[in-house]
Amino acid sequence: MIETLRRHWFSNVRADVLSGLVVALALIPEALAFSVIAGVDPAVGLYASFSMAVVIAIAGGRPAMISAATGAMALLMVGLVRDHGLQYLLAATILTGILQILWGVLRLGNLMRFVSRSVVTGFVNALAILIFMAQIPELTGENARPVVYAIALGGLAIIYLFPRVPKIGRIIPSPMVCIIVMTAVSMIMGLNVHQVGDMGELPDSLPIFLLPDIPWNFETLQIIFPTALTLSVVGLLESMMTATIVDDLTDTGSDKNRECRGQGIANIATGFLGGMAGCGMIGQTVINVKSGGRTRLSTMVAGIGVLVFVVFLGPWVAQIPMAALAAVMIMVSIGTFDWTSIRDIPKKPLTTNIVMLATVAVVVATHNLALGVLVGVLLASLFFANKIGRILHIDSALSEEDSQQRIYRISGQVFFASSTRFADAFDLKEDIDRVRIDVSQAHFWDITAVEILDRIVMKFRREGTEVEVIGLNEASQTMVDRFGVHDKTDGIIEPGGH
Repeated sequence: MIETLRRHWFSNVRADVLSGLVVALALIPEALAFSVIAGVDPAVGLYASFSMAVVIAIAGGRPAMISAATGAMALLMVGLVRDHGLQYLLAATILTGILQILWGVLRLGNLMRFVSRSVVTGFVNALAILIFMAQIPELTGENARPVVYAIALGGLAIIYLFPRVPKIGRIIPSPMVCIIVMTAVSMIMGLNVHQVGDMGELPDSLPIFLLPDIPWNFETLQIIFPTALTLSVVGLLESMMTATIVDDLTDTGSDKNRECRGQGIANIATGFLGGMAGCGMIGQTVINVKSGGRTRLSTMVAGIGVLVFVVFLGPWVAQIPMAALAAVMIMVSIGTFDWTSIRDIPKKPLTTNIVMLATVAVVVATHNLALGVLVGVLLASLFFANKIGRILHIDSALSEEDSQQRIYRISGQVFFASSTRFADAFDLKEDIDRVRIDVSQAHFWDITAVEILDRIVMKFRREGTEVEVIGLNEASQTMVDRFGVHDKTDGIIEPGGH
């Protein structure tokens, strides 16, 4: 027990505290921006970031992963807030959590094994592009001024050069140094630049427990359920992808089903504390990990830090230049992008590159992470089925003992993608008396395979040819016993109902 507590919470205290504070500073403007997107008061996003991070630190399945209010979730709740108001959003947030706990109990986290590496790479690259694009408004338009560029470039210089400073450069995360130094410079010189405080008014009180002020009846459920269902699916998808990325970055594993349940508990708590629904944040999680965060303590510090900064240090936090935070996020974007995926394009199979690029294109074009992953998974599945479908070899020869018997030998995988090749290999009009189909080196995977075997056997029988199927392995025999008809009839009845 003590060893587990030390490993998950206190094995990396200094780095976890510092990285958590860096993440807390970066979370504030994002929470404010996502509140604006959702159409709610800034306090709703900030309370959500505090609550999600603190609860997930305890209940989540991936140490060092940051959960908070996110842009993907904010976009999904716009209509509900516009049409019915904040109280219905809070109820939807609670229902989102209940659904996510249900998905966790049903162990839907295991579905992540169907997401291929090329989809994950495309997702990560797309996210890096979106993070970079999100910083463009801070550096263009009315913000396109030399002083803003100076802060951004100065921040990037600190981020990349400070780690080279002997001793201290390895102790203090450079993004934190960037934020502190650039804020100090801005305050001392009285620079007129876009600041965190310009994103919205920071709350000056702690969140309190409350019940959403709505009618608790079936009509309310009909209003909030569609939004909650979508939030629960998209939230878990982004959280699972984030957990997978942290697994790769830290060479450690995570409990995906526990993360599902943890996200649910965090959203329920958030709804009762007046916050909007949230989920895992890839960008902030990468900041945390790259700043040295490794345990649950870093996530807890990030959540508490958000609340402390906005409630007790609000006047100071409000003066952080957005250009300094943009520099931090640009660093995250550069660090998140998988540059080797571009370098290795000539070396990788065409299908792998297509899946990766399609995922990137859909996510960037639609800003919908779930849709991009869905497209990537579908493409990867189609390419895989096509490849496996080619693993089928069929030859035939007349029997040496009986010139009126042809023997077909099948080896490989028979399923929907290879069924056409399987059927085309038989000469149904050949003038012979007997046919033997040897499938001892083949496997029948689905109903389509069984049905096509039925059709071939029955067409031979209709032509007056005796057919013998031999060598079915146990699994294939089970499929034929359950769904096949050729071995249960006299060969006159056409197969159907499959």
